[in-house]
Amino acid sequence: MALTPALRQYAIITGNYWAFTLTDGALRMLVVLHFHALGFSPLALAMLFVLYELLGVVTNLLGGWLGARLGLNHTMNLGLGLQIVALGLLLAPTHWLTLPWVMVAQAISGVAKDLNKMSAKSAIKLLVPSHAQGKLFRWVARLTGSKNALKGVGFFLGGALLSGFGFAGAVLGLLLFLLLVWVASLLSLSRGLGKATRKPKFRELFSKSAPINYLSGARLFLFGARDVWFVIALPVYLASTFGWSHWGVGSFLACWVIGYGVVQSLSPRLFSRPPERQHAIGWALALAAIPALLALGLMPAPGALATGALGGTSAQLLMVVAGLGIFGAVFAINSALHSYLIVRYANRDGVSLDVGFYYMANAAGRLMGTVLSGWLFQSAGFTACLWVSAALVVLAAVCSLGLPAEELPARELPDKN
Repeated sequence: MALTPALRQYAIITGNYWAFTLTDGALRMLVVLHFHALGFSPLALAMLFVLYELLGVVTNLLGGWLGARLGLNHTMNLGLGLQIVALGLLLAPTHWLTLPWVMVAQAISGVAKDLNKMSAKSAIKLLVPSHAQGKLFRWVARLTGSKNALKGVGFFLGGALLSGFGFAGAVLGLLLFLLLVWVASLLSLSRGLGKATRKPKFRELFSKSAPINYLSGARLFLFGARDVWFVIALPVYLASTFGWSHWGVGSFLACWVIGYGVVQSLSPRLFSRPPERQHAIGWALALAAIPALLALGLMPAPGALATGALGGTSAQLLMVVAGLGIFGAVFAINSALHSYLIVRYANRDGVSLDVGFYYMANAAGRLMGTVLSGWLFQSAGFTACLWVSAALVVLAAVCSLGLPAEELPARELPDKN
């Protein structure tokens, strides 16, 4: 059966997003594990990603504006091209790979990732009729969930490539793969996709919509709550406290992200109608309880957790693995709710402006979480990261109180297709 133009573009956008995410996840794991092995401290590892996240804040604002003026095909292809540049910088001689050099490479990768993500999420709004909110929820959930599952595969791939081919060989393989995808995208992606009917002014970068502002605040705290313990603290904690190998850490985090993506893709099945404000509040409060309970459970052995010394118990390890799994499932549902709501609230003409502003807050949350992850783990231990995570999710629930409370009209109930 021939694909409709909308489905064909959705498939191309999804394929681009998948390919990019695979390389981005692999690169993240390569950098964390390789430079940890070289003796970088947890805080120094966090610093490698500061420009990555900081420029993501700027990129989402400017990228949304550029997407509305030039078209989302241009911003998506620009993201793929910049990721190739970032991978090329990491192929420099070993003695060049200093902290500033890697920070710059990661910064370019961060710009690339946010251009790609903003373009993909914005484009879906334009491919689904405005009355089909159920289909919109499913398409957003499938795109985001499959992307996160592939990010997990990327973590696994990064650990495997580092073990099998070394850092330079792994980076070269990722670069060649993405180069082929980029060429295919330049030839196949629809021209003018997402280009606004009017040219938005530069001063329109910041959202004037109250629902988008509240949702963006919730997103900031939600992703800060995840990254405060997941980005730096968890992989270093598993390696230093339990003696896990690079392969073991990469495989475990890969499985977690894959499971997270699967849950996110299936999350529409948990709702009889597209989600609203009360769902965002309730699921956030449920999420906040998980890191708090995990922190309480780990308190009997604070010395090992604070120092990061080898010697964590099997009970602690089981608790961390189980807690992380539950956190991932509930976090995936929260993330799917937010991803749908931003596309729903965004203005159809110039959609990338609103989506870009929202993902600016997402990047700011990752930046906050990344810095806190390295600093808190180094200064106060793993349980401190968990307590801060719980507090940040509570703040996300508070922000969600400002979302619109109106119910969807009957014509926007989920359809069966």
